[in-house]
Amino acid sequence: MGFFSAARQGRKDDAELGKGLWRRAHDRFTRGLDRYHQVLAGVEDDALYDELLEIADELTALSGRVRKICVEAQRRSPSEGLDIPGNLAGVHRALSTAGNSLATTAEAAAMLRLAVGPVPAGAVSVRRRAESVLEQVNDAERRLAEAAAAG
Repeated sequence: MGFFSAARQGRKDDAELGKGLWRRAHDRFTRGLDRYHQVLAGVEDDALYDELLEIADELTALSGRVRKICVEAQRRSPSEGLDIPGNLAGVHRALSTAGNSLATTAEAAAMLRLAVGPVPAGAVSVRRRAESVLEQVNDAERRLAEAAAAG
């Protein structure tokens, strides 16, 4: 991404996500996804790479959903600081957990990448962690919908 396109994206993010809580949740998820892709780039075993790439595609698809959740949360409860709005606390908790789980997914992939010799279980541990990321994003969407229905 060039300097000007990065600046444009930054302004768009400021407008849609604010500079507070929801922006941080979005950015944490994005950093975890970037880290996963960095790990993936260093995988030399073709079979393992293919397994991890499939998981990467699934995680990348979640990033659009996370952005939508954060944009909607910012619209409903604008945040320029770190105070968690009570009505969306569950949404924030689910997003925060998803970001942390994504970081552990990247860590699990890195451990596989560094393994010596064949990996007997393949990417099972990475898959399990990626599934928890999906569950947490689903939870954030559900909680956002419940908050909308409640008020």
